[in-house]
This record gives sequence, structure tokens and C-alpha cells, in this order.
Amino acid sequence: MLIFMTSYVCPRCQVHSPTDALTWRCPKCRGPWDLEFAAGPVSLPSLTSLPSRRNSLWRYEEALPPMPYAPEVTLGEGRTPLVPLVEGEEGSVSAKLDFLMPTLSFKDRGAVMLAAHALRLARNGSLRRVVADSSGNAGTAIAAYGARAGLDCLVYVPEGTSPKKLEQIRAHGAQVVEVPGDREATARAARAAADEPGTFYASHVYNPYFLHGTKTYVYELWEELGGRLPDTIVVPVGNGTLLLGAALALDELHRHGLTDNRPALVAVQAEAVSPLAAAFHAGAEELGEAAPVRPTLAEGIAIPAPPRAHQILRAVRATGGTFLTVTEDQIRSAQHELARRGLFVESTGVACWAAVRATAPRPGLTVVPLCGAGAKTGLAQ
Repeated sequence: MLIFMTSYVCPRCQVHSPTDALTWRCPKCRGPWDLEFAAGPVSLPSLTSLPSRRNSLWRYEEALPPMPYAPEVTLGEGRTPLVPLVEGEEGSVSAKLDFLMPTLSFKDRGAVMLAAHALRLARNGSLRRVVADSSGNAGTAIAAYGARAGLDCLVYVPEGTSPKKLEQIRAHGAQVVEVPGDREATARAARAAADEPGTFYASHVYNPYFLHGTKTYVYELWEELGGRLPDTIVVPVGNGTLLLGAALALDELHRHGLTDNRPALVAVQAEAVSPLAAAFHAGAEELGEAAPVRPTLAEGIAIPAPPRAHQILRAVRATGGTFLTVTEDQIRSAQHELARRGLFVESTGVACWAAVRATAPRPGLTVVPLCGAGAKTGLAQ
């Protein structure tokens, strides 16, 4: 593969910044970065080449940004099982068990990319610490992969975050800062710290390396299904990192002629915090006026103002998808029901299954992710 990353680029302003810089957002509109590539002849992996490759997301390295230190950082993430849940004439549903990652959540897909990039910056002498903010899972993943890379990490979390998630973050050697208030207050505190000299903001929202890690979710589906894709891919959406990664992969696979079907992306939010669903069904391209945030069992997607809202709404519409919302009772019921099937998943991670259970079957194959392990939060009461 001859593909070389050239810079960060703001999708709104077209402002550029070197990827070696610690500038974590567009200085003009203060929005998140995308990656811009300068490419020679570009190829993606063929199905026939994959069986002999390493058993991690790095088997798709042609599709990933160049990462010279990836071998030092990987924990064998990726390649999670695809398990049938419903098989019927009207449609079938399978679950991808992304809670079987090294840190027990799908966030490992993006965290390994951020850690490998941060290690490169550290060895160039421009970085002295890593800062992240999270409701728990992303912080855990950054802490684990930061430890693997030998980086000092500071993780900001909302006050009241699951004690088991806090224990996991601290076990990896990261310093935890609990912030009074909601998830947005936590993000503001982390961003203030990210502006300090020598700090790399390992943001799963603002830094596009994370999205290029989460896109391997779809590459794995493509490989598992023998070069095809499901008819529908359902994803939980707070900041939209899994959905936007999926959209990247769908575009790449289609552009290179590696699949002949384009799945609909169906996004799921908790009814209690559903700004994107409201904007989508109102036909808007941006978020409307902020609604009050209510408590929800799906803490990992309780994001009232996602910075990539415009991109998320556009990606769902481009595939003919839609937004669904789920109630607290539906989340609770879905978690218990999956546990009785042998799958112990945290409450955020069952939101997609809750939504699929509550709606009419979609034709063909639908895939839902089970994103985080139940051991992180316990059963919802």
C-alpha cells in the first residue's frame, strides 16, 4: 500500500494542521478534525490474503493510517465473534461481541490508534502526557493502551462513574480526575487540560485516528460474511464514534468495489438523552435547542451536544437509515434478557438490542454490537 497521511483537516473550514502538532481541534471553528490523505496507488486487503494475517485489527493495515509503533502497542484487539440472536423468514439478527476486547469494550478499536500515534509524538519529543475524558469505557481503553505504550495518562470522568470502571482505569496506572456535573462538564475540564503545553488530547471525539480504528468493526463484518455486508447495521450513538467509523468503512469498501451492497445505518439513542434523534426526525442538519438531560441507564451515550452531530446526521441519511430511541424499561429488560441468553452486557451496550426487539423485523441480516461487558456496571435494577 502506498498511502501517506498528510494532515488533520477541518471538514467545515478546510483548515489544515500537521498531525505532529498537538493542536487538537480547528482553531477557526473549534470543531473536530478529520484526516486528509495524499495517496499513491491505494489498495485494500483482499479476502484471500486475510487468513494468513495476524489475529487483530491490524490485519486490515492497508485501510489504516500508517502506524510505525503499532506492534508495540497492540493488545490483540479486534476479531470479535458474530453470534446469531434471531433467525427467521422475515429477517435475522446477529450480535457482534465487542465486549470481548482486552479492556471489555469496543473503545479498544480506537484507543490503540490514539496510543500508537501518541507514542510516535512522545518519541519525537513533543509530548509529555496524555489526557482523555470519558464516561468510563474510553478512559479505560486509553489508560490500558497508554500503559502498554509507557505513556503517562490523566483521565477525566464524571462524578458518579461506575466504581468498577474507575478501578480499572486506576489499575492501568492512569490518574483519575472526577468532575462534578454531567458528561459535558467533564469534557470541558479535559479540554482545558488539553490546552497545556506538551499535552496530547486522546479524544475519541475530536481526534480522527479513533474513527479509523472503529471502522475495523465493519471490515470484520465484511470478512466474516465472505465479502458481503449485513443489510442493516445498528449502532448506539452518543458521540457517534462507532457510527462514523462504520460510515468510513462502508465508503471505502464500496469505492474499491469490494462489496455490492450498502447497509442502512440505524442509530440508537436513549429516549432520556436523544438530541440527534430529535434533529433527525425534524429534518434538521444540526442540533436544535438543547433539551434537559435526564438520567439514563445508557450512560455511555448520554451526550447532549455531540461535536460531530452534523457528520452523524449526514451519515445516517446517506445510507437510508434512521434513528430509534429506547426507554429505561426497554434497556433494563434487554439487559436481563441477554444475560439469560448467556451474554452479560452493560446497560449502554444493550441499547441496540433493546431497539431491535421493540421494532418490526427488517429484511435480511441485521447486526447489533454488544459494546461493553456487564462486569463493568452490573445488572440494572
